[in-house]
Amino acid sequence: MTQPPADLRAQADAASAHLPGLILSAERLAAMIAPGAHGLRRAGPGEDFWQYRPAHSGDTARSIDWRRSARSDAQFVRDREAQTAQAVGLWVSSGQGMTYTGGTDRPSKLQRAQVMALALAMVLLRGGEKVGLLGKQARAGRIQADRLAEHMAMATPRDTDSDAPQILTLRPNQRLVLISDFLGDPAWVGDLLDRAAGMGVRGVLLQVLDPDEETFPYSGAVDFRSLSGGMRHDSRDAGGLRQAYLARLAERRDWLLQRSRAAGWHFGHHSTDHAPAHALGWVYQVLGG
Repeated sequence: MTQPPADLRAQADAASAHLPGLILSAERLAAMIAPGAHGLRRAGPGEDFWQYRPAHSGDTARSIDWRRSARSDAQFVRDREAQTAQAVGLWVSSGQGMTYTGGTDRPSKLQRAQVMALALAMVLLRGGEKVGLLGKQARAGRIQADRLAEHMAMATPRDTDSDAPQILTLRPNQRLVLISDFLGDPAWVGDLLDRAAGMGVRGVLLQVLDPDEETFPYSGAVDFRSLSGGMRHDSRDAGGLRQAYLARLAERRDWLLQRSRAAGWHFGHHSTDHAPAHALGWVYQVLGG
């Protein structure tokens, strides 16, 4: 059923009200993690010097830097930095569970994930990379950051507690960053990583959790309900569940780590009561590596 234009306009106005704050927060974070970023450095055709590396089988005599090689007993090749932009795809989970926050003094998981994704995009765009949301065209240039910010601000949470990206939107040789709480059914993660490995797609899984989800600080009688209303558990002794919960969380993280490594990906996690710069700096570094 189509919504009346007035309702759509009201929703758009409410969403766009958060846009300036999202952009400002992302710009500040981007400046902290890589103030002088120049892209994801890698060897390839180009004019700018990148690094010397030992020559190996397949390198021609013309590619040897004889002046550098004369200073040692080994032969070295002068690598240049690739000038072609690398497409990076971003995906932020929009499941209902991402809207959770355990306190008014910290952002929801979705708010933190959006700021981190947009800040990463700003840094990559500053370095000349092409960036886009997964399944949409990746573009270069400063205006692309504004497009991404607008899309994130206008996005509405799904009806379900968790969601998954469209695996068929993967393209060969992409770099991807997927941000979620990864608390739902993880079957899609294994399927996506298997497909990605076969297509030469590399990337990062970043788990964002609220500190209450990290420590399970509950005790006594607690009525647990999912934000979508699809699940409920009425406990008379929540403290007695703590060890089992923490064990399940550790098990899930170990599974994500092992599956990521097997596919040539990286896995990390971040809590919303921590400053985001460290985690995002790590994402930027491993994405370039």
